[in-house]
Amino acid sequence: MIKYLLDTNVLLWYFWGTDRVRSIRDIAACEEADVFISVVSLWEIAIKVRTGKLVVNLDELRLFANNHAFNELPLTGDCLKAYLELPKLHKDPFDHILLAQAITYPMRFITGDSILADYSSLVRVV
Repeated sequence: MIKYLLDTNVLLWYFWGTDRVRSIRDIAACEEADVFISVVSLWEIAIKVRTGKLVVNLDELRLFANNHAFNELPLTGDCLKAYLELPKLHKDPFDHILLAQAITYPMRFITGDSILADYSSLVRVV
């Protein structure tokens, strides 16, 4: 079983049905793939909704993820340890925590942010 963690931007693109994630649809449909979304992404989305920077219904997003058999990934102390060990190549703390989760569990991290590819071979940019 190959595990994948979707970055927040990829989760939203998938939810909105954008063409940018066409290759991810194939991965998600594969029986050998186990796709995860992080509670960290849900937290990031909730913050952006609350501050007016994003309009999305979080309940609908979670239902969508559940209907696509995406698993919610918790944040653990081991993830925070990995977070502290990451170099500071990027400024977004949410991306750092998500990447730390991918390293901790380990799983491939699917993102639209090419800068994150410098952190680990686990990163796949779409």
